[in-house]
Amino acid sequence: MDWIAKRANLTGSRQAIIDIEKQRTLTYTELNRSAERWAAFLLYHHIQKGDRVAVLGENQAELFEILFACGKIGAIFVPINWRLSKSEIEYILQDCQPKVLLYNDSFEEIMKQFKFLKAYRFTNIEQFTIPIKTISTENIEEEDPWLMIYTGGTTGKPKGVVLSHRAVDWNALNTIVSWGLTDNEVTLNYMPLFHTGGINALSLPILMNGGKVIIGNKFDPQKALYYLHLYKCTIALFVPTMYHMMQQTEEFHKLDFSHMKVFLSGGAPCPLTIYEKFAERGYQFKEGYGLTEAGPNNFFIDPKVAQIKRGSVGKPMMFNEVKIVDFDGKEITGSGVGELLIRGKHAFIEYWNNKQATEETWQDGWIHTGDLARRDDDGYYYIVGRKKDMIITGGENVYPIEVEQTLIEHPIIDEVAVVGIPDEKWGEKVTAFISLKNNQQIEETELIHFCKLKLANYKIPKSFIILDQLPKTDVGKIDKKALKSLKTSV
Repeated sequence: MDWIAKRANLTGSRQAIIDIEKQRTLTYTELNRSAERWAAFLLYHHIQKGDRVAVLGENQAELFEILFACGKIGAIFVPINWRLSKSEIEYILQDCQPKVLLYNDSFEEIMKQFKFLKAYRFTNIEQFTIPIKTISTENIEEEDPWLMIYTGGTTGKPKGVVLSHRAVDWNALNTIVSWGLTDNEVTLNYMPLFHTGGINALSLPILMNGGKVIIGNKFDPQKALYYLHLYKCTIALFVPTMYHMMQQTEEFHKLDFSHMKVFLSGGAPCPLTIYEKFAERGYQFKEGYGLTEAGPNNFFIDPKVAQIKRGSVGKPMMFNEVKIVDFDGKEITGSGVGELLIRGKHAFIEYWNNKQATEETWQDGWIHTGDLARRDDDGYYYIVGRKKDMIITGGENVYPIEVEQTLIEHPIIDEVAVVGIPDEKWGEKVTAFISLKNNQQIEETELIHFCKLKLANYKIPKSFIILDQLPKTDVGKIDKKALKSLKTSV
């Protein structure tokens, strides 16, 4: 269903997108018309149903125009992580084999390095010109692919997650209904548009429902807070490290955000100290949970409940199911920790060109997320951490998030990440990487004593490594893979 055309027909004069960087505003009529022009461009260059359209571009309105254009003609929109190295981008291009590669001015030089890939047509987004013309849209089925978003590749080569029209639309519908979104919602999006959080978490649900999406490009905490205030945003998604930076600015404490219904955190478990700073200002704050393969929206929690059950992502949304299973695949009905499984119409089709990975993730109709979770007596779910990140030390299971939540409460610790490092004696050694506020210093004995107040001895890190700052992934999360590599190389 070409729902952006239907939305334009219903509320065409309403503002749909504001591109901050380019100072460009699109109504729904203008957004749909631009998408039709891009669709005509793609058809002119013989793009057919099922062909991949790769896009290498920073956050800008044109990416949504091209996304909707692909939807109209049945092409597959493939946003490329522009922060990757040349070899990593080349791997993705070789994997998805696009018929056309679109890019903006920022990547003119790197495009010259890919010109040897003769099968691709290269087009600068900024130089796009084609007259408005009537297009002949394909007969799109809900199971037809619409997006292919590549995972971060933290456990090997990136995998292309293929999302159908059904998956994208049902995630949007589920979000609108379960979260109670209205056509008056305004969101500010700094999440990269090569990431499901930037596309599917809030942007497409809000556009489907007739709200407004403000597009930011390079994240700056002061500017982000300024634009949240200026545009009177009602809901916005940031990752915990972004919130951490925002809360250290004067703008966070001085500007008025009373128009914000809720600040939403995603991408990684959120330190409870961030909850506290929002509570001090009287603002609603909560966490969500999702993954590229499912949603990414899967749970709902009332912000008022989130203040009581800090760290909970809530209960399953209206149109998806979840369950927790032990390491033998048996469902856990109590409060035990196990792997989180998800199913619903918002689920992905497959990993592109990777049957083995698809079969490992899709089992008996459920997506095996690889994330560990628990459920409390009231039916609220908590994400404990990644299954692969669980530390087994001396035969005991240690969940890094529990140790991280303890350490981050220390008044001079700025950021913390806990990982397991191979160890001959313990199997794995609990290791904490920390950065400190204002270049302060601290003795390891003090950190151990602080942990002993809340943690069992086997959970206390056996090694504390202080860094100036912790490495981050392309979407702003603390990069634990890089930390493990750092430890093993020293």
